[in-house]
Amino acid sequence: MSDVGSAASRGFAQISEMEIWRGRVVRLVRTEWSAPDGTTMERDVVRHPGAVAVVAITGGAAPCVLLVRQFRAPLGREVLEVPAGTLDVAGEPPAEAARRELMEEVGMLAGRIEALGTMLNSPGFTDQRTHLFLASDLTECEMRPEGVEERHMSVVEMPVSGIDAAIASGEIADAQSLLGLLMARRVLGI
Repeated sequence: MSDVGSAASRGFAQISEMEIWRGRVVRLVRTEWSAPDGTTMERDVVRHPGAVAVVAITGGAAPCVLLVRQFRAPLGREVLEVPAGTLDVAGEPPAEAARRELMEEVGMLAGRIEALGTMLNSPGFTDQRTHLFLASDLTECEMRPEGVEERHMSVVEMPVSGIDAAIASGEIADAQSLLGLLMARRVLGI
């Protein structure tokens, strides 16, 4: 993803950054910036290591997408979404993280993994980027759940023909799933 209109080209410059809080995955920092007119501003930013999300498509005459129904603590409920996870293994390239998450969450090995693009999750307060992938030529393997939510999630095999209805009803509503499915449709021509 290009940094069109980068801060340096627009006259913004970071003056400082101070860590306010550090959690297991994210950090909260307070940044100070100088603006082109000489004024300064402070912004609180959530620093995130990044993530991957995988649209896994089964083969056959009636292709399906593999989704997971997983508890999400910030919402206090389960969400139906594409398999996804944090870039939390040092030095692991995003494509390998996508393969790992697919094994952990749905018990599948991808014979083919294709980058779809990268999304900025919520650039008003976080630097998180999610790398979106399309996985195909799937073969079963041992499922390797890593966290308590993964141990209690369920895998849902949804016909590709049912995606529109699931989105329209709000059953699939998270941004990375919506964007990943849209981008996969473009690649697959469906």
